[in-house]
Amino acid sequence: MGSTRSSFTGKLGFVLAAAGSAVGLGNIWRFPYLAAKYGGGIFLLVYVALSVTFGFSLMVAEIAIGRKTGKSAVQAFGDLDKRFSFLGLLASVVPILILPYYSVIGGWVTKYFVGFVSGSAQDMAVVESVQVGDKVELVSYFDKYTATVTEPLFWFAVFIGITALVVLFGVEKGIEKVSKVLMPVLIALTVFIACYSIFTIDGAWDGVAYYLKPDFSKFSIMTVVAAMGQLFYSMSLAMGIMITFGSYMKKDINIEKSAKQIELFDTGVAFLAGLMVVPAVFAFSGGDEKALGQGPGLMFVTLPRVFETMTGGTIIGAIFFLMVLLAALTSSISLMETIVSIFMDKFKLGRKMSCLVVLVISALLGVPSALGSSAWANVKILGMQFLDFFDFASNSILMPIVALITTIFVAYIIKPKAVIDEISLTGKFKWKKLFSVIICYVAPICILAILVSAILSAAKVISI
Repeated sequence: MGSTRSSFTGKLGFVLAAAGSAVGLGNIWRFPYLAAKYGGGIFLLVYVALSVTFGFSLMVAEIAIGRKTGKSAVQAFGDLDKRFSFLGLLASVVPILILPYYSVIGGWVTKYFVGFVSGSAQDMAVVESVQVGDKVELVSYFDKYTATVTEPLFWFAVFIGITALVVLFGVEKGIEKVSKVLMPVLIALTVFIACYSIFTIDGAWDGVAYYLKPDFSKFSIMTVVAAMGQLFYSMSLAMGIMITFGSYMKKDINIEKSAKQIELFDTGVAFLAGLMVVPAVFAFSGGDEKALGQGPGLMFVTLPRVFETMTGGTIIGAIFFLMVLLAALTSSISLMETIVSIFMDKFKLGRKMSCLVVLVISALLGVPSALGSSAWANVKILGMQFLDFFDFASNSILMPIVALITTIFVAYIIKPKAVIDEISLTGKFKWKKLFSVIICYVAPICILAILVSAILSAAKVISI
């Protein structure tokens, strides 16, 4: 397999594909609502500081491991030290868990994009009062949609089918070509909608001030923990993706510069997403911070109502959901490619057969998440619906564990020099001292803090 392994044609293809992996739903809705929840400007400041230090160090380490071994995550760690073969298997579980439920959410986005384009935007903004026993509850279009069985399953199948089709064409003809088109379009749409929201919505500038101006009185240890957790989610760390993409990277491409450019794409889109969402919802809600901290409800309930009040809101809404769809696709493609690469390396299967196997497995694993609000709504794990549980298990538990063991592996088993030497193949590694300090001392402590906070959070869920 090693001699026939696919590769990106050059630096641009690698950077855009890796940036496409990093830029996804986490940037568009998760980043804005976390920013709102943890103090706006102060969260943004902490996130940027962590991104250029902690995030950069983990990213270059994973890319270097992938390029050094020429293997996907399932074999890369074992190639460097057989005692750590288990880490490759553990890292491989993460994308296998994430892809199915991520594709369910991608199906929701696809449904909303088609709805806005086909003239159903007004229906999607409706929130009705419904009598449930002695209580009156607000029921949105999104609530009704997810409570059905066939529609979520259908749009899930459409989304994951498109993802599989791109991956089937391979690294150069599929992932690289699609990324070179989708990423520039994604950036352009993000800038357009951000500018439109700020300059056309009354009261939006107050939201801009809230988003950009750091309020140090709102800083807490949870601000750091939340920003760190978002870093994993957003930058595709600790899930084998950067190792896999690194294995497709040619030896003459500069890892340090590439990682910085990927970070710039990722953080830039997250920042612009905040400018799109925070000022608009802030103005719509009259400055109510709670309206911003709604998670998925922010995108599928609140924003359609915001678009309804805007001049040309139907068109802007269609462009917005197109942008979100492109972001979701670039990430789902990288997730599936990582799993396909694992099957190709581990079981010596061809790309077509690996794609088919991964598609079937992901489709089966995605069904519980697709039906989590309808047919299987009463089935819960630790008090959580399937989608929430898979999200919690992968992002809050497995990813910090993988990241923690990876930092220990790099810092104390293969030593930072192994990574530094790989990065230095194309020139001097300017940040090697910072990298060594972070990977050996800072990263393990920070990751452990994330893991402990996640466990405490789970304990609260269980007690409820």
